[in-house]
Amino acid sequence: MERFVLVFIGILFVLQQSTADRCGSWHGSDHGDHQRYPKDCTDIKDKGVCKSGVYAIQPSTYPEPFYVYCDMDTDGGGWTVFQRRLDGSVGFFRGWSEYREGFGNVNSEFWIGNEKLFYLTAQGSYEMRVDLADFDGETRFAKYEYFRIGDEMNLYKLLLGGFNGTAGDTLSGHNGQAFSTKDSDNDTSDSNCAVAYSGAWWYTACHSSNLNGLYLEGEHDSYANGINWYPWRGHHYSLKTTEMKIRRL
Repeated sequence: MERFVLVFIGILFVLQQSTADRCGSWHGSDHGDHQRYPKDCTDIKDKGVCKSGVYAIQPSTYPEPFYVYCDMDTDGGGWTVFQRRLDGSVGFFRGWSEYREGFGNVNSEFWIGNEKLFYLTAQGSYEMRVDLADFDGETRFAKYEYFRIGDEMNLYKLLLGGFNGTAGDTLSGHNGQAFSTKDSDNDTSDSNCAVAYSGAWWYTACHSSNLNGLYLEGEHDSYANGINWYPWRGHHYSLKTTEMKIRRL
């Protein structure tokens, strides 16, 4: 028995070492006084890094580096996460400037910022994935083969296509729509959808998803103002966790 345990421990050690050998670390490359940063989490994955966590990146034409959370575990890894909800610790009912610059903590709840997201998706072809979970432990996902947003002059207009997944498609109907916040009403409704549904999104008139809505913890009597994804749990159920992430193709 003792010999068996020792052999088993030895196998575990070899496996751990093998994983460590495959998983590199990224610290940038020094060129004189300038450090070259990876331009997204796909870059980091391509360098052999396979551990999810916070890394510094700098998109090709963005003026400075910033920290992002890289998901190296889901669907092959290499995902740059740009939105996360998980516990209601961060309020998402905010104005245009905050959504432009970003807010929250990349280790917890956050929005990366529309300006950063524009520079990221302007670098090439990106796919986008949305991971959702409810309070019963059920999960779903939605994936789009193409995703980018416009610049601020174009109101961070949403451009996407090629849906597949298990959550249902809520975003194709918002394709081509400008981003709206409570103080910048760019939707196609006579009312202000961001105010009506306590969020910020690419609202039309108004939405079939509202992932920046209020954190209402499951079923709620109010209509469509929670973290809703209509095809899965409807407009009266606010999800527990969401992540939106992009990966360069």
